[in-house]
Amino acid sequence: MRLKNLIDKFLPPRPSSSNNISENMDAIDAADTSSAFDATAKETEEAPLKSPPEPLRDYGAYCAQLEPLIEAYCQSFTARLDQIPYQPLISIILPVYDPEPRWLQIAIKSVREQIYPMWELCIADDASPNQEIRQILDEFAQSDSRIKVTHRHRNGHISAASNSALELATGDFAALLDHDDQLARHALARVVDRLNEYPDAVLIYTDEDKIDENGIRSQPHFKSDWNPDLLLGQNFISHLGVYRRSRVVELGGFREGFEGAQDWDLALRITEDAVPESIQHIPEALYHWRAISGSTAKDIGEKSYAHEAAKKALEAYFSSKQIEASLEPVDRFYWRARYKHDSPTVAIIIPTRDRIDLLKPCIESILSKTQYKAFEIVIANNDSTEPQTIEFLNELSNKGITIVDTPGRFNFSRIANHAIRSRSEDIFCLLNNDTTVINGEWLDELVMHVTRPEIGPVGAKLLFPHDHVQHAGIVLGIGGIGGEAFKYIHKTDDGYIHRAFLVGNYSAVTGACLAVRKSVWEESGEFDEQNTPNAYSDVDFCLRCQEKGYRSLFTPFAQLYHMESSSRGPESSPEFEAATQYMKSRWGPVIAKDPYYNPNLTLAREDFTFADAPRDYSTQ
Repeated sequence: MRLKNLIDKFLPPRPSSSNNISENMDAIDAADTSSAFDATAKETEEAPLKSPPEPLRDYGAYCAQLEPLIEAYCQSFTARLDQIPYQPLISIILPVYDPEPRWLQIAIKSVREQIYPMWELCIADDASPNQEIRQILDEFAQSDSRIKVTHRHRNGHISAASNSALELATGDFAALLDHDDQLARHALARVVDRLNEYPDAVLIYTDEDKIDENGIRSQPHFKSDWNPDLLLGQNFISHLGVYRRSRVVELGGFREGFEGAQDWDLALRITEDAVPESIQHIPEALYHWRAISGSTAKDIGEKSYAHEAAKKALEAYFSSKQIEASLEPVDRFYWRARYKHDSPTVAIIIPTRDRIDLLKPCIESILSKTQYKAFEIVIANNDSTEPQTIEFLNELSNKGITIVDTPGRFNFSRIANHAIRSRSEDIFCLLNNDTTVINGEWLDELVMHVTRPEIGPVGAKLLFPHDHVQHAGIVLGIGGIGGEAFKYIHKTDDGYIHRAFLVGNYSAVTGACLAVRKSVWEESGEFDEQNTPNAYSDVDFCLRCQEKGYRSLFTPFAQLYHMESSSRGPESSPEFEAATQYMKSRWGPVIAKDPYYNPNLTLAREDFTFADAPRDYSTQ
């Protein structure tokens, strides 16, 4: 049985999104929308959610679906090769140290089988003790003039060997290949096609998967497009990475002392000052890691020294950027950056209407658990009438908590804007009245990211009361407009390629807990009271921030419970439909291709499983 089906026994289905405030708000008028819905709030013709198909978990079957498309692409590429205007020479960098001979031969043959012919294979043997390796390499070099080999007299480890291979290279770009892995036959062709679209690219990377001794592929890593904050926690660039060679040489090549994370270090350095358009991602598994005993692909723990090397690379990155940050390990293999900041004052804005049973625990959890001290609580009161609520609000006011009255027909965007305008703090944090704090550092975590000048809205990790994820970022397109990443997985589940446990960029984050600088809110045009009064106001706001050049960010290190089923509104209304049409009209192309979500992944669920078929697979 699917996890969602199990959870549905305990949790009611989620009808609303991000900003719902109180179940009682729908009493204002039966036609009112009392919450801001996200994509999973509404079944859509594009992706009905009531009874989604079971995930396609057979990766072999998924690959089989691709084969005719790949064959069509290969034929197309070969037919138009003479007409491709930019045909750069690609130097494939292959450091070699004592591999199993048959895997080495397969790796080299995968280069020779490329349908794009303008390549050179630059091999540096790092003093392999097995003399058969020298013989194999020399025979390949004699059989193909595009294969260059150098034999190092002393073992220097992978960075030194990679630099020796790099010295042989004369191409415009350098592609990195390990000695027991293999390339898809059209890998370089895809790269060249992308370079003809983006000739100024400094880095192109592709998806990847694992391949075993029998040639069986598994564990695909369908990656995000350029995701700067994710790269500070894990090396999602990895393979296949293709770098502009002149820039690699300018940076000094691979740095010794960073062995085990030398590729991560190179990716950090080459992207440090690169414009986003110069970092291109090809969403297709064009690189196959050999998953055999002793390889990183089989068990990253077999090369645990790589974790410390990654820390060293990240520390060097922060030092180069003059960013004051420390690093903490996440599990055994990843990292979390903690940024220094000046503890600015934060206005925690909580919209509410009655529901003291929700509001009181929310306030008490903030006051009792929040370690960050420089905050003010602001209650945005929308026509509360219950005597207990009025009495509680008076008590709060007497204790110095600000009550901002926002009377009138419910409009989340209007309520939020009114409360924000009334405050002078540099940062505000919108918080639902049906949330409670889990970890004391939640607000400090939000603030440390919000104060970074390139960051816009920051969202927390929200859990259902039964410790399953309600929100870990918003993915556009799921259910129509957008849905919460990793919804329904348990809090101990790290999600797809560990992303549920790592800081990363998403196109949007939920308004149920959203922190942002007031200046960004002003620059981006506030929340849209006309077009997204209640539905999608958070998604629309995040996308407008993105238009202004700010990245939205999710952090799993700020955690709250979201009693979402306790504060819910009607599942559909004319207002919701109008907001849906507005979002499609305003953001259609962005929704159709979320840069932080791979087109090989499903839009029918939030679990990052394979799509029934890849979207927008080009055979041209």
